[in-house]
Amino acid sequence: MNRLAGKTAFLAGATSGIGRAAAELFAAEGARVVVAGRRVVEGEEVVSGIRALGWEAIFIQTDVTEEASIASAIDRTVRHYGRLDVLFSNAGGSSSKDGSVVDAALEEFWRVIRLDLFGTFLCNRFAIPHLIAAGGGAIINMASHAGVVGSPGRDAYSSAKGAVVTLTRTLAKEYAAKKIRVNAIAPAAVSSNRIEKMMEDPKIRTLVETTQVLGLIAPKEIAATALFLASEEARCMTGQILSVHAGAF
Repeated sequence: MNRLAGKTAFLAGATSGIGRAAAELFAAEGARVVVAGRRVVEGEEVVSGIRALGWEAIFIQTDVTEEASIASAIDRTVRHYGRLDVLFSNAGGSSSKDGSVVDAALEEFWRVIRLDLFGTFLCNRFAIPHLIAAGGGAIINMASHAGVVGSPGRDAYSSAKGAVVTLTRTLAKEYAAKKIRVNAIAPAAVSSNRIEKMMEDPKIRTLVETTQVLGLIAPKEIAATALFLASEEARCMTGQILSVHAGAF
């Protein structure tokens, strides 16, 4: 349908999982895609696959937790394609080292805050001036179901993603007059290598299966939500947190 024809989209955390699925879908819909991430081999593989189908994409090695890295990546994007229209701030994740507020290692807390919250903050910080210069655009931040309803035993991750929710709503109000729409997606468990490994634990598998009555979410299903938010179909939506939770109310 070419819903992103003529648009340039910067996707952070796009070397695998949701980010990769979104990069492929955005490119198929006409966007010039920047695949940003830390893993060079995987990033180049994503780009090669997109180009093999006749679509446009480049890879830029990026660490969203480092100010200079994300600033440089977004500047390179604009130098290469001439503009920026869409930001998908997708980099993030939790780990088994998370825990309750009294048990979680402080090192894990700060790791999660730096990746999930500070990384999102930096992506928005450096993308927004270019979106303004382009006459407006769309930002999609990656929140989490854990950040909306809470997830006991994942207190660091829930805190970081809850802050992403609030940041998204704040920026939506702050930059609406500049024609920038800022929304977020809040998924429950998505089928990824990390989640599949965690579900090798029978307790985790039972918890997910009984909580998410529609089952694990596929990365392409989150990518489809991101595409909608990036497109003109969502022109009148901003400050929204779209929950894709497979029935985990």
